[in-house]
Amino acid sequence: MSSSQPVSLSQAIPLDRIRYNEHGLVPAIAQDYLDGTVLMMAWMNRESLQKTLETGETWYWSRSRQELWHKGATSGHIQKVRSIRYDCDSDALLVTVEQIGDIACHTGERSCFHQVDSTKDAPPADTLSELFKVIGDRARNPVEGSYTCKLLAGGDNKILKKIGEEAAEVVMACKDDDAEAIASEVADLFYHTLVALAHHEVDLRDVYRKLEQRRR
Repeated sequence: MSSSQPVSLSQAIPLDRIRYNEHGLVPAIAQDYLDGTVLMMAWMNRESLQKTLETGETWYWSRSRQELWHKGATSGHIQKVRSIRYDCDSDALLVTVEQIGDIACHTGERSCFHQVDSTKDAPPADTLSELFKVIGDRARNPVEGSYTCKLLAGGDNKILKKIGEEAAEVVMACKDDDAEAIASEVADLFYHTLVALAHHEVDLRDVYRKLEQRRR
């Protein structure tokens, strides 16, 4: 499975094209629309997929109860569908969702994939989100000798000074048309900007939401 086809909810998914298994089911992976975190895996049949398209919220098929279930109907943690993709073999679905309450798992965890070697850990997201988690952890649990902790301890004076310096270095790298330097300096600018977000207790996901709104 090396490719996928995006499907807008405003368009009809060719339900007959989906390759359901011998039980009439197809696996559906729910993924956070902002940072790409894999939230859960469940099963859909033709009817649940149809209801998902009609309502704009995820409906799955419970194999244990042998019935349709509306995700979040009792907990309030519904999933608003942003897009649906089906893979190159048409036998798996990727459902991009806005997870209300930021909880997808029945255990109360954000993702069902929170267990690593029998210990709980947050599921991986995109690189910036992962870096932001580390910075947030440094803010809550300072580590001696940590550069991030030194920045945070210095407050706006130190953090904003570095942002200004890094922005100027990005400009110079672009003026020199040095691709490697541009990538390096932009990485530095991103990092220091994330530190500023953490210092002011602004969630990176709020930035993503702004970008997503502007993209639309």
